[in-house]
Amino acid sequence: MATIHSVEQLSGNRFVNLFSVKGENSKGHHSNYFVASRAKTIEELEIKRGETRADGVAIYALYGEKHDRVVLVRQWRYPIGTWVYEFPAGLCEPGENYRDTAIRELHEETGLIFTPLDVDPMYEKPRYTTVGMTDEATAIVYGYASGELSDRFEESSEEIEAVIADRDEVRRILQHERMAQQCAFQLTHFLSDEDPFGFLK
Repeated sequence: MATIHSVEQLSGNRFVNLFSVKGENSKGHHSNYFVASRAKTIEELEIKRGETRADGVAIYALYGEKHDRVVLVRQWRYPIGTWVYEFPAGLCEPGENYRDTAIRELHEETGLIFTPLDVDPMYEKPRYTTVGMTDEATAIVYGYASGELSDRFEESSEEIEAVIADRDEVRRILQHERMAQQCAFQLTHFLSDEDPFGFLK
């Protein structure tokens, strides 16, 4: 098992920070590893906390009377300089339960009302997004959306188009568009399973 010798904070931004982590693995190899994190201080890093928590949520929401459509967002992302399809998502506010985050964020990004399902906690357990680069973890919250699409509640810093997609549109997106990995994986089940949430039962 590797040993961490030191951690140095290299930035002090609001949403993401860079840390230098120096350590040595069990083979004697010394590393200077760079970690991006939602943590604002060294003490908030998972390296120091020793526990996983939800930094944010992704919202897998089915729509319509037959629950045969899915709510997505098409969002401009600076790291790739173009649009990408994702689940609606957002960061948890301090002290906010991630299910409450899901309700708030879906409304802000799409104008829709979200009703989370009661599921076994293992399905919502926070998981790492890109663990080779960051300690960020998100919870996927599953449920149903209702109402009408609106961009009225969108933050000015975001460039988002809400999308309600049926299976044909999901297939087109998977074939031809840029997508977030987490979303693409779930949508393969949306295409193939009669009840996309059947695995939750």
